Amino acid sequence: MAPFLDRRDLRFQLFEALDTARLPERPRFADHSRETYEDVLKLAYAVAERYFANHVRAADLNEPHVVDGKVVLVPEAKEALRAFRDAGFYAAHHDESLGGLQLPWVVMQAVMAHFQAANIGTAGYAFLTIGNANLQRVFASPEQQRTYMQPLIEGRWTGTMALSEPQAGSGLADITTTATPRADGTYSLRGSKMWISGGEHELAENIVHLVLARIEGGPAGVKGISLFLVPRYRPTPDGRLGEDNHVVLAGLNHKMGYRGTTNTLLNFGEGGETVGELVGEPGQGLAQMFHMMNEARIGVGLGAVMLASAGYQVSLEYARERRQGRRPGVRDPLSPPVPIIEHADVKRLLLRQKAIVEGGLALCLYASSLVDDLETGAPDARPDTALLLDLLTPLVKSWPSRYAQDALSDAIQVMGGAGYTRDYPVEMYYRDNRLNPIHEGTEGIQGNDLLGRKLTQAGGRGLTVLLERIHADLASADGLEAVEGIGTALTTAAGHAREALGTLLGQADALGPERVLANANAALELLGHTVVGWMWLRQATVAASALDLARGDDAAFYRGKLQTARYYAVYELPKVRALAELLASADTTTLEMQAEWF
Repeated sequence: MAPFLDRRDLRFQLFEALDTARLPERPRFADHSRETYEDVLKLAYAVAERYFANHVRAADLNEPHVVDGKVVLVPEAKEALRAFRDAGFYAAHHDESLGGLQLPWVVMQAVMAHFQAANIGTAGYAFLTIGNANLQRVFASPEQQRTYMQPLIEGRWTGTMALSEPQAGSGLADITTTATPRADGTYSLRGSKMWISGGEHELAENIVHLVLARIEGGPAGVKGISLFLVPRYRPTPDGRLGEDNHVVLAGLNHKMGYRGTTNTLLNFGEGGETVGELVGEPGQGLAQMFHMMNEARIGVGLGAVMLASAGYQVSLEYARERRQGRRPGVRDPLSPPVPIIEHADVKRLLLRQKAIVEGGLALCLYASSLVDDLETGAPDARPDTALLLDLLTPLVKSWPSRYAQDALSDAIQVMGGAGYTRDYPVEMYYRDNRLNPIHEGTEGIQGNDLLGRKLTQAGGRGLTVLLERIHADLASADGLEAVEGIGTALTTAAGHAREALGTLLGQADALGPERVLANANAALELLGHTVVGWMWLRQATVAASALDLARGDDAAFYRGKLQTARYYAVYELPKVRALAELLASADTTTLEMQAEWF
């Protein structure tokens, strides 16, 4: 069985490409050291390997179903979440006063990477619970945190986010779930929510739903949306579970992947009253919910990377062991077949996977490190950090989701017929990841967010910060001969991106929003490819600097980094030019297509 992630690369990303080992210099992390982070990662691998990887196929083949009104999952899922809880991972990044370890967010995301690679379906419950608690930590009242957040941190309850509705989908301005004030200050909720992951199960004592709804009489559109804490069972004043809150499972959605995570249609107020508590002020629900949504978008990108990582590891091991064919020019039929990893096209397929996996992981962890910088870094740098994180978030969500699918397709291709059979897990990873380009907003939504908001806020300062950081790293790499090719290609790509975005946005008023956004997906790919090229420059610079003193496996590891960076420079970054030309032209081909012409 192939490993589900490359532990050596994960440590390279954290401690060589990023300055994670220096985070203990900040007061919040003063009790930590690189050794404590290493110990946490070892524990994560052990728990993921023993309790999550052991049932990933069983969860896929035995999807959730309802028996006597209760959702049934494979029994190993409950044991896995108990092990996750016992290891302290629900609380690990929280304050010590809350039972946490005050881990940096980038380390916490590296921890989560283990579970997403081992079993993304079961990891989904922990992922959502952590995000729910993080939102409460920012916006909920102290009393609400004691009642609803603390059990999440302790791993006794799980959490969800309940946004979409059957008639509205991602159009949250059109939701119709209502909240009617009650005499005691709580609200009575009525409506339906669709596509709610983790919405019903028997894995925990209780489920806390974060529900978007309209207070009766509130304004239309997003200004009328408020956020509510809605438990499955109402807690009593002494913290015990009280009566059923009438959050009713109307049905399970049967998915092509992520089958271990229940996906539900929930009815609120069916058969009785559903009671919820308002979070913060009325009308602030969508802004509050974006705290969890943006965190989830980075998490979705990381999950996509880890599925591609798991597929890459399987196909790499297969390519090393499978003997088939002979090298060009060898005509002796009695000569032994060579391992398929010796064939040039198989090397190409493996290189592309490696470029996507390790470039995507670098991007996800870099964005996670910005969360730490935003909270604990130099105060005068935080405004620019916030703008950069905002700009990168749609890229972190969409680029790995999109290109992990290509990587997993390549993994299947490497393995030939074996790749698409259930004898190997790659076909399952392929199905799992196909959900990620849709999770937390489609590519179209991410493209519109990038081009329509993130690139224009603060006068376009976010793009300026990004380009400044890219050019700073280019300057640091100057003089390293081994990095010259990636540096030249990245300089060219960044120039194309800057010019195309400047040309388009400079004409925005004249063109109008429809035409500006018509090719938003091109902006997403353009900037995504450029930013991942930047991540490869950063990795290549470290590898080139370390290679002189490296020996044995370390030397091979660094040479592999440099060769993959060269691959990205030669095969991937040139694509930016075509995307830039399309974007700058403000082409109207798709916009002008008429519905009746299809």
